Amino acid sequence: MEKRNCSLVTEFILIGLTDQPGLQMPLFFLFLGIYMGTAVGNLGMITLIRLSSNLHTPMYYFLCSLSFIDLCQSTVITPKMLLTFLSKKNTISYPDCMTQFYFFAFFAISECQMLAVMAYDRYVAICHPLLYNLMMSHQVCSWLVSGVYALGLVGATAHTGCLLRVIFCKENAINHYFCDLFPLLELSCSSTYVNEVVALAFSTFNILFPTLTIICSYVFIIASILKIQSTGGRSKAFSTCSSHIAAVGVFFGSSAFMYLQPSSVSSMDQGKVSSVFYTVIVPMLNPLIYSLRNKDVKIALKKMIKRTFF
Repeated sequence: MEKRNCSLVTEFILIGLTDQPGLQMPLFFLFLGIYMGTAVGNLGMITLIRLSSNLHTPMYYFLCSLSFIDLCQSTVITPKMLLTFLSKKNTISYPDCMTQFYFFAFFAISECQMLAVMAYDRYVAICHPLLYNLMMSHQVCSWLVSGVYALGLVGATAHTGCLLRVIFCKENAINHYFCDLFPLLELSCSSTYVNEVVALAFSTFNILFPTLTIICSYVFIIASILKIQSTGGRSKAFSTCSSHIAAVGVFFGSSAFMYLQPSSVSSMDQGKVSSVFYTVIVPMLNPLIYSLRNKDVKIALKKMIKRTFF
């Protein structure tokens, strides 16, 4: 066989969100503010849940895990993105790129599955309230969270393992603000068929399976709510689910737009905008959604402020 004359890539260039100089600094301060809000919001939610005894329930245990995932996901992506706004030539080494992608995939998959677990928790709470403490015991919750992280680990390892087999030649400019799968595959000078099949299979499972779980849970939830006679009871039951529905809609909508399209159809520029939602915006919105629309969190926050300052 004749050897190909190609120099293997040792570092990549991240093009970023935009190449217009006039937008670099405004975008830097915008996303810096978003990241600070994400860090404060999620760390605050974790601290509040850990310190407030009335929030030591399965629902808030899962919410605490979701806040941890959001914080880590944002930290994997945003700091490097901020550097792309400040540097004229922003580079990332091959090992750092693979590492960033691995942790991005791990936390993204974990968030998909965690949202499905939270939907199941709401289903049990509303449809089987008398059995809730038995069905959602501490051991069951621990196993569910462990399963979430196990699926994230398997998916990230499979994606990254396949990506390490790909050969990158002279092209090293990634049309993205972080090391995502499809922008990297565009630079490959070897076959990416296996990567695309693995990506489609895992993306389908990690988006459609949680989505079906959430839909089925809410079908039973709505059916149970409609059986409630009092208007106040219905309103209370719907309010416990509204925050979760909002978070699910934003996250899965943007994820499906990015990963469930054929590579020939999707545009990288559209993909970058979609990616901003689930890597930067959603981690900031989740603590706001769950705190502003949750009476228990508001009460716990007021008690903590009183204890701290008064």
